[in-house]
Amino acid sequence: MRNMKILWGVIAVLLITVAILSSVLFADFFNQSNVDMKPQTDKNPSTQVVATIGDKTITSKDLEQQLMQKHGRELLTQMVDHEVIRMEGKARGMNVEESEIQKELKRMQQGYDSEAQFYDSMKEQLGMSPEALRADVNDKLLLEKIATAGIKISDEQIDAYIQSHAEEFKSKVQLRLLQIVVSSKDQASKVTADLGKGMDFAQIAKERSLDDATRSSGGDLGWVEEGDPFLPVPLMKAAAMLKPGEVSKPIEANGQIYVLKLKDRKEDPKLNKDAVRETVRKEMALREAPPIKEVMKKLREKWHVVMTL
Repeated sequence: MRNMKILWGVIAVLLITVAILSSVLFADFFNQSNVDMKPQTDKNPSTQVVATIGDKTITSKDLEQQLMQKHGRELLTQMVDHEVIRMEGKARGMNVEESEIQKELKRMQQGYDSEAQFYDSMKEQLGMSPEALRADVNDKLLLEKIATAGIKISDEQIDAYIQSHAEEFKSKVQLRLLQIVVSSKDQASKVTADLGKGMDFAQIAKERSLDDATRSSGGDLGWVEEGDPFLPVPLMKAAAMLKPGEVSKPIEANGQIYVLKLKDRKEDPKLNKDAVRETVRKEMALREAPPIKEVMKKLREKWHVVMTL
């Protein structure tokens, strides 16, 4: 059922890897003895100087060669696959509606504070502009349609799945939490007393919290789902009882003492019935579809793809 989600994750990992490898490109470049760096005066665009080190230079041609050697095959494969998907879609009369793209983008934005933060994160982590991301989503959804063409899922199958996976379709509650972590009851009492005097929670967290990951941000844990399995159970139980703006009593967990503040709370609305059924139908079809690698292999063969790089 998660074939396409796994594919999207693999693509993301590959893009992140390319970005990381590119960041160390120059370091590797100097370790290769076959790179000839010399003073450059040629005005040809292909030999434009992109970096100088004393009287040595690195040209755009040098850079291009290194990038092609290191990442050319992976990027070429991605370009070929995108084109093959689109050609197959056109041949079958398949297309992706704008509403489908927007729905998938909204799904991907879950867990981010805003749409802007999501796109900023995609740019920073994957180097993808909104336009490039939209094109990737289009091709991903089109490939799903190609992979599941001809697979029929009955209403009875959908009903059975929904009944046995009821937890998946409950509305989700997210909590925006701040924390102060101390090592003793005495310190916790002092924190509680100072908060009672009106001192700012975030400021106390910056000055006294023992948690290195959240101290500098005023104890901000960000948005977490109610019942998050990665946070201690006593903390999540206490957080579930708070109203926005309220502060918890000291909570003992993992040998430390926590004081929580619920900054905000939001509940994702349940999907409407038709949307739930369509989601289930699609995911069950993907489970029955051939593996994505196999689908892509057959498409490359059909469209006579030859890569010489």
